[in-house]
Amino acid sequence: MSLVHQGVLRDAFAEVSHFRSELYACLTARGDALFELCDALLCTDGPVRTLVDLALAPEHRRGHGALYGGLNQGRIDVARLRRALVGVPLPRAADGRLVLAVDVSPWLRPDANTCADRSFCHTFGRGEGKHQMVPGWPYSVVAALETGRTSWTAVLNAVRLEPGADVAAVTAAQLREVVERLVAAGQWKPGGLEVLVVPDAGYDAPRIAHLLAGLPVEIVGRLRSDRVMRRPTPPRVNDPKGGRPPKHGGEFVFGDPPTWGAEQAVTVTDTRLYGKATAQAWDRLHPRLTRRAAWLDHDGPLPIIEGTVIRLTVEKLPSGGVNKPVWLWWSGTAATKADVDRCWQSFLRRFDLEHTFRLFKQTLGWTKPRLRSSEGADRWTWLVIAAYAQLRLARPLATDLRRPWEKPAPPNRLTPARVRRGFRNLCTKTGSPASAPKPSRPGPGRPPGSQNRHPATRHDVGRVLATGEAYSRPAHHKKGTRPRRTKERQT
Repeated sequence: MSLVHQGVLRDAFAEVSHFRSELYACLTARGDALFELCDALLCTDGPVRTLVDLALAPEHRRGHGALYGGLNQGRIDVARLRRALVGVPLPRAADGRLVLAVDVSPWLRPDANTCADRSFCHTFGRGEGKHQMVPGWPYSVVAALETGRTSWTAVLNAVRLEPGADVAAVTAAQLREVVERLVAAGQWKPGGLEVLVVPDAGYDAPRIAHLLAGLPVEIVGRLRSDRVMRRPTPPRVNDPKGGRPPKHGGEFVFGDPPTWGAEQAVTVTDTRLYGKATAQAWDRLHPRLTRRAAWLDHDGPLPIIEGTVIRLTVEKLPSGGVNKPVWLWWSGTAATKADVDRCWQSFLRRFDLEHTFRLFKQTLGWTKPRLRSSEGADRWTWLVIAAYAQLRLARPLATDLRRPWEKPAPPNRLTPARVRRGFRNLCTKTGSPASAPKPSRPGPGRPPGSQNRHPATRHDVGRVLATGEAYSRPAHHKKGTRPRRTKERQT
């Protein structure tokens, strides 16, 4: 083993130990139970099926009552934990800049009528009605992306969207907080490359760019194929007829090629799966805003948010499906060929966040607990994020404990699930700052034969809208209590 490799292992071990100590300091109430729950989540063999199974892990030295007590009555200093997440080494793109992806992942709770703060979450099902709205807790997650093909990301922040929340406004505030923490932690310094933010297709990229004005960020988002953009304002000429000068230029219709005009930049890239990828860019295009929806209460004249529209087409699809173009909008102008390639390649890297969501739900059991309190769901979410951060820091220290049917992988190409298999060996070396449990006796509980005279409160299901307008639907009635439809109601 070379001295350079020994230094890398020593630094990685120090990063893991420091983060574990900082995590324990963030747990301000029921910290021992929450910390051991996080260790049990990391060291349990196989995927997490139920929450109570984690109490049987050797790392969790307390009973299942302490497990639920920590989630229901514990406290986490979220601000300090967020500072700890941005303070560790973060992945960067090939040019050295930070690339942040933001997306919403739902924690579905369709039958939990006693859970508060539920909203209708957009999900994809199977069959004809693949687009479904299911009640649950939607979480907006921000993560830093790596370069190249990988299933690793660095989750930096998570916010639960409450019913009636403005998604674009909440996302902009979340991104502003993340960027300010990155600047305070020294991850971005004045004069460096701007942070590239890649939102999902459901976000209003021009509005997010307007809300993040003044920060060193660039926005790259996907647009619908039926959008219409406007060109820059034409130069003013003296019209003998008079009238107000135009505010917008000619139309740029995505579905009408004669309105496109000449491109400012064109690039062609050979890819392994899609053949030749052609990207065309048109400079200084903006959407025409109107005083409705999100811009209804805007003070002053509506802004003109100029950017670059990029059209990406590929030669073929591996699945053999319909080859449709992808339209992107970049908040920068005067794009060069290097800028165009960086934008569409960074947008494709956004899908690495889907691997993180799948790991959270299928392996770490993020959505398995049936918690009633939304605050308890937030605590469990932050524990899952902290566990995943430890896995990412422990990548250089992990060994490949593969199954007989799995292919060997180099140490630097291990997936998060493989790193988790050997984390128990690392956990014994770093130690646990949690104190030993004290002996106790279980409470008497409810007397046998007595009934619960304090039923839980039923809550309505709200909806998250881009306009900020609240929408609610009453909770399900009990069987046999639904009001009977009368003739007046039928008419």
